[in-house]
Amino acid sequence: MFADRILSGMRPTGQLHLGHYHGVLKNWIRLQHEYPCLFFVADWHALTTHYDTPEVIEGSVWDMLVDWLAAGVDPSQATVFVQSKVPEHAELHLLLSMITPLGWLERVPTYKDQQQKLTEKDLSTYGFLGYPLLQSADILIYRATHVPVGEDQVPHIEFTREIARRFNHIYGKEHGFEEKALAAVKKLGSKKAKLYAELRSRFQEQGDVDALEAAKSLLEEQQNLSVGDTERLYGYLEGTGKMILSEPQAMLTAASRMPGLDGHKMSKSYGNTISLREDPKIVEKKIRTMPTDPARVRRTDPGDPEKCPVWQFHLVYSDEATCEWVQKGCRSAGIGCLECKQPVIDAVLKEQEPMRERAQLYLDDPGLLRNILADGCEKARKLAQDTMREVREAMGLDYS
Repeated sequence: MFADRILSGMRPTGQLHLGHYHGVLKNWIRLQHEYPCLFFVADWHALTTHYDTPEVIEGSVWDMLVDWLAAGVDPSQATVFVQSKVPEHAELHLLLSMITPLGWLERVPTYKDQQQKLTEKDLSTYGFLGYPLLQSADILIYRATHVPVGEDQVPHIEFTREIARRFNHIYGKEHGFEEKALAAVKKLGSKKAKLYAELRSRFQEQGDVDALEAAKSLLEEQQNLSVGDTERLYGYLEGTGKMILSEPQAMLTAASRMPGLDGHKMSKSYGNTISLREDPKIVEKKIRTMPTDPARVRRTDPGDPEKCPVWQFHLVYSDEATCEWVQKGCRSAGIGCLECKQPVIDAVLKEQEPMRERAQLYLDDPGLLRNILADGCEKARKLAQDTMREVREAMGLDYS
């Protein structure tokens, strides 16, 4: 029913590291060439856990935006914006909260998990309880059809689907729906209207799924229908009411293989990161001082790459021939640990070089970044306003 559209966002945490690049940004860069994409900075979400230290958020927003662009996110291909610059997110969140059962929020898996992990924070706030609903509003306001997530985030997408389903069930039965749908059919033109009616009958009377898909394709081609009329025709086709909010699909992304400098997951909280725009000398020093297989006390001691954090970097950065060289050289003590680390240093620096060059453009001219953001926020807000117009009408809030 709804045209393909991808939405994804990140909480502003300051400068990003290689784990973010290999886990999220490389996927975004690929997707922006395949689908209409919206990528947003979730600054309101940052307040759910940093409400008492808001001063850290602004700098983190700008740092993260520079890193996105440095990594290759292209504002001419994707819409880049900041959540709080599109106030319609908050309005939809408020309206959805009127129909969201409290139990639905309390059963979101990450709710209790985060409370247990962040014991130093007082998270007994509505903002923290309601953040999954704000996530849903972020997605639904753009009628996104797909959201790239890891497996741990799939429950959030299912929650969003339930919210959309509940909203459509309650508010999709607009007064005079059938009359408005029939009026919309006439706008297709006599030939297409007749075809639409035939396909609708085949689906509803015979369960012909091919007819349903053909009718959907017919509607997708229409340029002269309003958003409201299009939604009515989709709903009328399937025997439901007006479809106002889309039910997004989770687009599963592969888990990042990027480890930290100590072999554990790369995370600022572990102090084991390499930033995307890290100074080359610091990058070299960090990798050269990485721990290796503890069995290699001396240069002449053989080692086991599987027990060495550096090997995990080779799996990300090195080609097959280099990996084979590492395996043979380490196990036979034919190469030393510093020799083993050099190809990783070279590969990381090569990957980062264009990022630093792109970033410098925005660091030298901050106005360029602000213009990109202003354009992105304007595009995002127009889409959000279109959705809110439909939502207000469905909820009887369009009076003047």
